[in-house]
Amino acid sequence: MKFLDEAKIYLRSGDGGDGVVAFRREKHLEFGGPDGGNGGRGGDIVFEAVADLNTLIDFRYTQHFRAPKGGNGAGSERTGANAPDVTIKVPVGTEILAKDKQTLLADLNVPGKQVILCRGGDGGFGNAHYKSSTNRAPRRADRGFPGEERWVWLRLKLIADAGLVGLPNAGKSTLLAAASAARPKIADYPFTTLRPQLGVVRLSAGEEFVLADIPGLIAGAHAGAGLGDRFLGHLERCVVLLHLIDGAAGNVVQAWRTIREEVWAYGAGLAGKPEIIGLNKLDAMTAREASARQAALKKASGRPVLLLSAATGEGVEELLRAVQSEIANTRHNRAA
Repeated sequence: MKFLDEAKIYLRSGDGGDGVVAFRREKHLEFGGPDGGNGGRGGDIVFEAVADLNTLIDFRYTQHFRAPKGGNGAGSERTGANAPDVTIKVPVGTEILAKDKQTLLADLNVPGKQVILCRGGDGGFGNAHYKSSTNRAPRRADRGFPGEERWVWLRLKLIADAGLVGLPNAGKSTLLAAASAARPKIADYPFTTLRPQLGVVRLSAGEEFVLADIPGLIAGAHAGAGLGDRFLGHLERCVVLLHLIDGAAGNVVQAWRTIREEVWAYGAGLAGKPEIIGLNKLDAMTAREASARQAALKKASGRPVLLLSAATGEGVEELLRAVQSEIANTRHNRAA
């Protein structure tokens, strides 16, 4: 299934049904009086977050959603039927934005969460509504109220506990495959990963977290270089960032600074998230190289640097346990 994390759609709720003008007509009832019923209510446009969807691809082919009109009233004070609602199912983590693409209308971040975005119009009154002691034969009936309409943007932000960031070909997809049951495409050329991937990391009974891998960043990604930084939005909900660096590529300090600058440029609070640094491809470095690059990176970042090889599995469990520990500590501090 093709991954799509952004879509623009048109919504219109149903109009209310019309009220009617009607009078009782019975053989032995000389003054029947007005008995026109009210119109029914138009259908709402409802969004619901469901757990078994992970892309907005359906909205590439269906972009217009309209709820039906309420039923018209009838004689004998019969009210028109209320129109059914139109429920639009979206993946968990979908944000609904106004046409300006800035105003947040709803955040469907919990399975089963629903929001009514466009309410259906109320039905119009029939002439029975207007009868009174001074107006015994009203001939007034109202049309139904119109529904609401709007264009909105849907933006999917994956729900993950930890997010993988790094330069292209740093070994992020290899680590995801080694740590979880996910099977992303892995190759020896840059930008192999073209769309975000999710994997569930299970360390032991009761210890698991969701790891997200996004396409690699390069210098100038915030200005559109490479694949740009649009996929960083999928990390906004993450508790911790796992920064993976290719230790065999040489200047690891510059690689770390490049990604940090792009994260800062993106904003949205990503730069303030806890960061765990992993120096990957230990199998492609000598012991002296690994030690020197680890020390240089630790000095530049001011953070511990863990050595690993995603290809051979060496150091992977220690790195994942560090991520799990950071997730637990951060959540505990937020709850306190």
